[in-house]
Amino acid sequence: MTNVYIAGLGMIRFNKYPDKNVRSMAHEVIQSAMADAELTKEDLQAAFFSNTFWGMFDNQHSIRGQVVLRSMGIGAIPVTNVENACAGASTALHLAYTGIRAGMYDVALVVGSEKISHPDKMKSLTAYATCMDVENFEEQVKLMEKANAEFQVDIPEGQTPPGEGRSIFMDAYAMGARWHMSRFGSTQEQLAAICAKNHFHGSINPMSQYQQDMSVEEVLADKPIAYPLTRSMCAPVGDGAAAAIVCSEKFLKKMKNPRPIKIRASVHGSGTDRDFDGEDIGERLAKQAYEVGGLGPEDIDIAELHDATAYGELHQTEAMGFCPMGEGGPYAETGATKLGGKKPINTSGGLECRGHPIGASGLAQIYELVTQLRKEGGERQVPNPRLALAENGGGALGNEEAAMGIHILEKPNSI
Repeated sequence: MTNVYIAGLGMIRFNKYPDKNVRSMAHEVIQSAMADAELTKEDLQAAFFSNTFWGMFDNQHSIRGQVVLRSMGIGAIPVTNVENACAGASTALHLAYTGIRAGMYDVALVVGSEKISHPDKMKSLTAYATCMDVENFEEQVKLMEKANAEFQVDIPEGQTPPGEGRSIFMDAYAMGARWHMSRFGSTQEQLAAICAKNHFHGSINPMSQYQQDMSVEEVLADKPIAYPLTRSMCAPVGDGAAAAIVCSEKFLKKMKNPRPIKIRASVHGSGTDRDFDGEDIGERLAKQAYEVGGLGPEDIDIAELHDATAYGELHQTEAMGFCPMGEGGPYAETGATKLGGKKPINTSGGLECRGHPIGASGLAQIYELVTQLRKEGGERQVPNPRLALAENGGGALGNEEAAMGIHILEKPNSI
């Protein structure tokens, strides 16, 4: 089986774009990725297209990738449409990786494009609930209410308003955060430290939706969403797209000016009916990724973790093995996860600041890590990174994500 490489990248800044749509954003990033790899449309042998809400918002279902690609003159090649909630883009990348590794293709296009902002704000917010078990939605809500009642956490008055004007996922993350506070004694201040760190990173990333630095105190003073989360601890609603060109080692040798980044490991999986204290999907898949890659968490130089809220980063820092379980908060407070620290995490600003247009977020993580491994990070460049990890979760069933993809990237010695 061949080694698989990322040979080209494209991305637009995530933001709210009333004048753009899924198709136009996808066109931009595809053209950028092909230009970055110095390839043409005729070079592409397959495509994998990630999107979640286009059908819901604009009634474009079923053949989304074919619609996008045909409209820019790319036809005939196999196109696989991927819908896997927030893990859609990492799933698409995993499918391209497996196809190339198996020898079915030598070069493939991976695209994620999503438009979530809408004049009707509630339409955007309620769309997220479709990433749960809709038929049994009330059971999910009851599960959250039962769990919340069991956690020994004092909630300040007025800190958890009625669940309107926000995504149901913010309540799910708040539930997880309160479990962590009850179980390990983590604090709202530690979550604020994670968020402030990401706002600093986002402030020096031109691709970030939010580009303002914030202090811990400003984060804590922000509008309460669902205790212990404040508004700045939560990923914003937005639009965006990202793309990657993935190729085999054989194809790489044919390229004019290759700047490849090797995919050392690519794993994908689904959640289980675990309880809060059981091993979760992130822990399970991280072990698989390290085994495939022949390395451990101590070898990772930089990571992009799925922080739809600050608690998401805290938990995944532990799940990826970067620190012991229960110590994600104190670990962040030491500065270890900030630029200049031992294990820089979310140098892009993360989902909290870079933004989270669901079908594109996983590829945005890859864009940041490849940029870092190529030493093109500018003001936010991590010194000499060699190994990078991206963790991208999606949807919710029970007490964990419904789907997840983890990728470990490696800078070849020649770069």
